Amino acid sequence: MAGRLKESDRPKGATTIQSKDPDLMDEDSSGAFDGFDSDKDQDKNSIELELEKAVFGDDFGFHERLQHHGIVKDGLTGSTAHRITVGDSTKGDIPDNLRELADADLFVLDSGPSVKPLLQAPSDADDADDSADEPEAVWHDSDDDRIVVSLQANPRLRKLRIHEDEDLVNGRQYTKRLRRQFELLNPVPLWVGHSRAKRKTDNDLDHHNNNNTAFPDPDLDASSDDEMSVDSDQLSAPPLARLLQQPGALLTSETDTPRGKRKLRPEVIDMQRTKDVGAAQPVSVIRELSILWLLMSDSTQSAITSLQFHPVQPLLISSGPASTVFMHHVAPQPPNPNPLLTSLHIHSTPLFTTVFQPPDGTKILFAGRRRYFHSWDLSTGRVDKISRLYGPRSEQKSMERFKISPCGRWMGLVGSRRKGGGLVNVLDARTFQWIAEVHVESNGGVADFEWWGDGEGMTVIGKGGEAVEWDGRQRKVVGRWVDEGAVGTTVLAMGGRGSGAKEIGGDRWVAVGSTSGVVNVYDRKTWGSGKVLSGPKPCRAFDQLTTPTSHLAFSPDGQLMVMASRWKRDALRLVHLPSCTVYKNWPTSSTPLGQITALAINPKSDLLAVANEQGKIRLWEIRA
Repeated sequence: MAGRLKESDRPKGATTIQSKDPDLMDEDSSGAFDGFDSDKDQDKNSIELELEKAVFGDDFGFHERLQHHGIVKDGLTGSTAHRITVGDSTKGDIPDNLRELADADLFVLDSGPSVKPLLQAPSDADDADDSADEPEAVWHDSDDDRIVVSLQANPRLRKLRIHEDEDLVNGRQYTKRLRRQFELLNPVPLWVGHSRAKRKTDNDLDHHNNNNTAFPDPDLDASSDDEMSVDSDQLSAPPLARLLQQPGALLTSETDTPRGKRKLRPEVIDMQRTKDVGAAQPVSVIRELSILWLLMSDSTQSAITSLQFHPVQPLLISSGPASTVFMHHVAPQPPNPNPLLTSLHIHSTPLFTTVFQPPDGTKILFAGRRRYFHSWDLSTGRVDKISRLYGPRSEQKSMERFKISPCGRWMGLVGSRRKGGGLVNVLDARTFQWIAEVHVESNGGVADFEWWGDGEGMTVIGKGGEAVEWDGRQRKVVGRWVDEGAVGTTVLAMGGRGSGAKEIGGDRWVAVGSTSGVVNVYDRKTWGSGKVLSGPKPCRAFDQLTTPTSHLAFSPDGQLMVMASRWKRDALRLVHLPSCTVYKNWPTSSTPLGQITALAINPKSDLLAVANEQGKIRLWEIRA
């Protein structure tokens, strides 16, 4: 045929396709060899049958193995009383107890001799004990259960053992013990426990309110309040930690045990040094500050220019040319004495004055040699910049020198005008609205001013020694007097609240420092009925300082006065009141004071903080 190819013409590798059509097949093709794809059964010799039996087994060996292992499930035993023919689908030959049995249960996987596991999986009781105080994990890695760690092979892991003979643990137990060891070396912070307890309490209250919106249970509400108060007490957090955690904590104070007023002895005082407050303040260049007594040289400084205790809580704030306000918790006890709680940095604003706003100290006001100042609300964390005063702005070119009245209602700012004397602008401390201004006739302007103890007026003194008493209730000057022997007045302080004339604030003591180092102390109680004398006589003039007086401070109880000078190293003295005697036993030549830049006494009159030019804050306990 023309369409057929010869055998020699076929290409190499070609395959002949056999047609399955019987019409196309030859008559003698049935006896020919069909190749390896034939479906016909081939006869097996004895050797093949033996290999097949050795590998796959037979019916008799299968039932014998079932009887040998004794499989028991749903009443099934390894009995061979009933013979099962493999591949037979006749239901009558299958016992009733095997009809519903899964095929996998009829076979046994021979995995070799049984080996006792090296590590026993932890029991549920152990896991419950370990994770009783831990929150439930969202996800577990299954590989952790297969990891085996030896606690005895590595000497660094032996401390993780519960008992001496313990060796192998799985990955999950190993992770838990590492976490437990870490928390032992690094205790959980107090704010973590507080937040967990607060979240749990809030969730319980929300669940109760959702279920009892229409018919609240007053007894249950009362118990919830009790539980909240108990939780907060059990945390035993420092007062300052609670202050930073809760917005309303600044409005509450600690419950102090009532005790009698202690009295200090004259001439000898017991001063015990405690741990310093924090580390040295950051270094900053204070070329922008041009006040003479602040600048020692035109170089890098780290001095602290402002230091004050919180009026209620054990809190101390400090600031300086580093443009940062530091807040420390006053707790001299170890292991972490006087920790730094927080800080606030103001860009390119060397700070001069930083104070708490009385009477509760919920705000911090701070300013530098700028036309603005800042207000930091501790309860909300908000910081506001006050750059506009509703009043005579031309007379207020800088706001670095200000003081807040003890009542917290008024704010006094030393004005910039010096011609014809000086002035102090009085603002509303809440709205910063201009209220009034106080003039003093003195060459060189205002040296310093101080609010009365009741906050209803102030005493302003000029650099020439002239002083005026201004009554805020009447908005006028009610008295004038001149400091005796004044030669360049530098600083003014008032103390002994409540024991003086009420008409002029109730303060008994007035101290005036000068450039010569002499400090005059006046007893306003002798002025009588609030009448301001034109030429009062000081009850004592202290000449222990030989350089200009830069700092004066009275203790809140009125029994102690501190005077210091920045211009000489270790220039600090303590004065007992009302005897007006200088303590001889402290400070000594070895007392590490340095060149003093700021000082403060806490509201309980039992702690004295002294800051120096190196940025260090020393703390002493005043003992009776």
